[in-house]
Amino acid sequence: MTADTATDLFEAHRPLLTGVAYRMLGRVADAEDVVQDAWLRWSRADRAAVREPRAYLVRVTTRLAIDRLRQVQARGEAYVGPWLPEPYLTEFGDAVPDAADHAVLSDSVSLAVLVVLESLSPLERAVFVLREAFGYPYAEIAALLDRAEPAVRQLAGRARRHVDERRPRYEVDPVQRRELTERFLAAAAGGDLDGLMTLLAPDVRLVGDSGGKAKAPLRILRTADKVGRFLLGVAQQPWVDPSYRFLETNGGPALLLLSGGKPESLVQLDIADGRVTTVYVVRNPDKLRHLADS
Repeated sequence: MTADTATDLFEAHRPLLTGVAYRMLGRVADAEDVVQDAWLRWSRADRAAVREPRAYLVRVTTRLAIDRLRQVQARGEAYVGPWLPEPYLTEFGDAVPDAADHAVLSDSVSLAVLVVLESLSPLERAVFVLREAFGYPYAEIAALLDRAEPAVRQLAGRARRHVDERRPRYEVDPVQRRELTERFLAAAAGGDLDGLMTLLAPDVRLVGDSGGKAKAPLRILRTADKVGRFLLGVAQQPWVDPSYRFLETNGGPALLLLSGGKPESLVQLDIADGRVTTVYVVRNPDKLRHLADS
């Protein structure tokens, strides 16, 4: 295998490897670092001895991500306020033509699921990601992780129960989410509290992630009245040359708010029964910087 062929093969698998690493880590920069480390190992490997490049690359990437996740957990760094994953652009487009596959990939990278995955062990998370997001057979996951298949099945079952018990119920219809997001923006920007209240479920939550580097609630806000009034207060703050654009992040429509051309906030909604059940607001500038040119 020539160097050019090896590079082309790796680049063909880069979206898959990045998807695995991001779902494992919830951080774009860390995922990119892991994929770069996987490339370095691939470039130094005896590629003539690699019978299945895809399996080799996924195995290396998964193990590197497990090691990175263990390091993060061992540091035990305190995060100021609620934590949300770094927004991840997921314009699957024609790359995932099957609607069912698109729904599975979107769900596995959603903010709601990734928040729950933070509470899994690194091995549980790896098994969950490979099985639920990418459909790997148990036997293949066992080979990738050097574990016995019964142990992998046990890890998968425990992870699935944990996720099912803790993630909120939401709908993934992108058309409905986009339409409600547009109405949500119009009501908030127009100071229309009544209009906003008609969109919010009575027990709606607002999860704001600032990392202590921007203004955001340090605790999760609950109830439509508190969430609605907070959003109107934010909308009425002085913004410098405000603008916005819609993106697809974490498998659904999101609203990127800019001030002076710089990302200030990213807002994404979870919807159930035609009402907003969760408002996610990412304001940590470190988590928005990569969206500046999106």
